[in-house]
Amino acid sequence: MLKDITLGQYFPGNSLLHRLDPRIKLLATVLLIVIIFLAKNMAGYGVMILLTVFLVALSRIPVKTILKSIKPLIFVVLLTVAMNIFFTGGENVVLDQKIWIIHLRLTAEGILNGVKMALRILLLIVDTGVILTYTTSPIDLTDGIERLLSPLGKIGVPVHSFAMMMSLALRFVPTLIEETDKIIAAQKSRGADFSSGNVISRVKALIPVLIPLLISSFRRADELALAMECRCYHGGKGRTKMKELKLQAKDVAFLLVLALFLAVAFLPGIPCSVFGINTMNFVF
Repeated sequence: MLKDITLGQYFPGNSLLHRLDPRIKLLATVLLIVIIFLAKNMAGYGVMILLTVFLVALSRIPVKTILKSIKPLIFVVLLTVAMNIFFTGGENVVLDQKIWIIHLRLTAEGILNGVKMALRILLLIVDTGVILTYTTSPIDLTDGIERLLSPLGKIGVPVHSFAMMMSLALRFVPTLIEETDKIIAAQKSRGADFSSGNVISRVKALIPVLIPLLISSFRRADELALAMECRCYHGGKGRTKMKELKLQAKDVAFLLVLALFLAVAFLPGIPCSVFGINTMNFVF
C-alpha cells in the first residue's frame, strides 16, 4: 500500500505540461484549486472532471499511475463521504430507521453533499499531481516558487529558503515512504503483527516503526545538511542559475486558455455553448 503513494514523485517526460514554465504550472494549480472549492453543484464538478481528464491526457502520465496515487486515500474519501451523509440535514428523507441504538437518517441533500466532497478531494489530488508534482522536477519547482515569491524578498522574507524547504519536503516524501516500508518488513520478519487486534493494539504496534523512522529522518537531514555545506551552499544570496526561467508563448497561451475556459464555464450569466447549458447555476 505504501508503495502506491506517488506524492512528490517526478515522472520524466516530454509532454506539453512537462515543458511548461513551472511558474505557469504553479499559477494554474492555484487557479484550479480555487475553482474546485467554488463549484457548488454537479454541473460544475462535471466541467472540472472533463478538464481533469484532458489534463491527464495532455501530461501523458499513465492512468494506472494516477489510480495508484488515489488508492491509499480511499479510506479518507469514504470517511469524508460517510461524515457528510450522516451529519448533513435536509428535507428529502431517503432513509429514516432505528437500528438497535443507532438512528439512521439519510437525506438526498446529505448523499449529494458526500458525493461532492469525494469529487472535490479526488480532483484536488489528481489536478495537483498531474500539473505540479508529476510533471515538474524538484529543481524547477524550487525555481518557480522562488521567482513567484521574489517580491517578498524585498521586505526580508527568506524566499529562497522557503522554496528550498518545500522542494526538499516533496522530494523526501517518496524516500520516507520507502524507508517506512522497509522498517515494516523488517519488523514483520521479527514477528511483529500489524494486522490483528483492535485499533489501540494496531496503534501500539506502530511504535516500533515510528521510532526508527524518526531516527532515520534526522540522520538523513543531517547528511543532507552536511552535503550541502561541503558543496559551499549558503542560501540564495549571490547564487546564479545555470538555466534562467523565461516565459514562452506556449506558457502564456496555456494559462490564458485555461483561465478563459474556467471563466466561460463558471462565471454567472455567461452561456457555455460547448456544454449547451446556462452556467448561471454552476456556482450560485
